[in-house]
Amino acid sequence: MAKRSLHRAGAHRVLTGVATSPGAAAGPVIPLPVRAGAPLEGVVVADDLSPAEVLALDPQVVLAVATAAGAPLSHASILARSLGIPVVTGLGPEVLALPAAAFVLVDGDAGIVHVDPPPRLVEEAAARRRADSRRSEDARRLAAEPACTLDGKAVPVLANVGSPHEAQAAVLEGADGVGMLRTEFAFLGRPEPPGEQVQYDAYLGVANALGDRPLVVRTLDLGADIPAWGGVVEPNPALGNRGLRFALARPWLLETQLRAIARLAERRPLQVMFPMVTTVDELREARACLDAVTTAPPGAIEIGITVEVPAAALTAEAFAPLVDFFAIGTNDLTQYTLAVDRANAAVAGLADGLHPGVLRLVRAVTVAGEAHQRPVEVVGELGCDRLAIPVLLGLGVSALSVRPNTVATVKQAVRAVRLPEARRLAEAALQMESAAAVRRLCAMGEGR
Repeated sequence: MAKRSLHRAGAHRVLTGVATSPGAAAGPVIPLPVRAGAPLEGVVVADDLSPAEVLALDPQVVLAVATAAGAPLSHASILARSLGIPVVTGLGPEVLALPAAAFVLVDGDAGIVHVDPPPRLVEEAAARRRADSRRSEDARRLAAEPACTLDGKAVPVLANVGSPHEAQAAVLEGADGVGMLRTEFAFLGRPEPPGEQVQYDAYLGVANALGDRPLVVRTLDLGADIPAWGGVVEPNPALGNRGLRFALARPWLLETQLRAIARLAERRPLQVMFPMVTTVDELREARACLDAVTTAPPGAIEIGITVEVPAAALTAEAFAPLVDFFAIGTNDLTQYTLAVDRANAAVAGLADGLHPGVLRLVRAVTVAGEAHQRPVEVVGELGCDRLAIPVLLGLGVSALSVRPNTVATVKQAVRAVRLPEARRLAEAALQMESAAAVRRLCAMGEGR
């Protein structure tokens, strides 16, 4: 473990941004790229970070991150939370003027950065870290046990992972399986897309880490804030060629990936999930592509879609006969419902999945799922939100897939839920006028 530099107090000032990844840590500003075995622990300051840059961060060296741009629901921010690194985004250009070695305290809960903080604040942050660590350890003692509500309903708590290493961590954290394998991990950082064998080996590594636990493989979700081969600069990439749209426009890319997935399905049960589906025709085309590359009989591999586009939620009844399950991606569903770019710090405060409009779309999916006996899981960040969990279960969500480092606490939250009360809470939440009102309602319920 590298040693931190001594804190030389200067004029204390505060920079305000957006709370992005919880926790607090203090240290000197260190530049990117952070080399392996760097001699100094510290805080990375940057304009913004890409998902690939976040994945390259070593949490043993990078104590926290502060960025001028960015937002909590960006893919890079989600990856930072999975690493347990405190992050504040949207600090503006002022943070970029901080000199190397300036001593800062990043408070990822409050969304502020203290420059030259007084020793009292540094010690308070250290005490918070110790308390958080104790709470996490308490939750981990029961992490391997099933999560059942107070009235006996079992709720699978799975993990969203993007590598064999993360799959191993998820198992150690008590995950019941993987509810979403982000297959982009096999593609990022390469000059060209990987071939079938490379992908197969990568997915097999995840499967081996899981043993016989469930595995849901999401096909490639490139585009928007995740770079893609052959992509073109679009004026609004979040509304452009991304997810399944991107893959269907490049059949060779999708077919290669599906061949690798189908080979893995010959070894062990798995489910395939197509991202960013908007129309039934897209799903039919994707299913036909899978059928064409597998020797398994039709229906042998269970198929699902991530519901991220409001149109898909509103027409879930039409999708239900063609899928075996639904997965609600609350990050993008929130983005598209509220017209809030998930990577834009200026509007990050509006991007709350507990908005009644988003919750009504979740309910539309669960109604279709119940009518056709299709399970509905949540795979977005809302599933990690302690206040949201009773509402989601009350709306009819049957499983949660979350970051590995939140599995234990999410299971604890599920164990505190009584379903009849959760259903009443959900119905009340649907009638609220704002996300803030829903949060107040949930906080009141939690206090009872």
